[in-house]
Amino acid sequence: MKFTRININPKQMDGVPCIRGFRIPVATVVQMTAEGMTAEQIIQAMPDLEPEDIRESLQYAATAVQDHTLSYA
Repeated sequence: MKFTRININPKQMDGVPCIRGFRIPVATVVQMTAEGMTAEQIIQAMPDLEPEDIRESLQYAATAVQDHTLSYA
């Protein structure tokens, strides 16, 4: 899958995947979703975001962990 809204720039946020060049890490959006926030609440908290940014962030996170084995304590 091609991610058109996710950027990785070593000169911005130490190369952390961010949304559309903003200093909004994908991980932040995923965490907000995991905490139970709706897309509307996330956009209210971060008005630069669009609904597609949230969807693509979740798709990116799912793809990132798809081929990795997680360790459980």
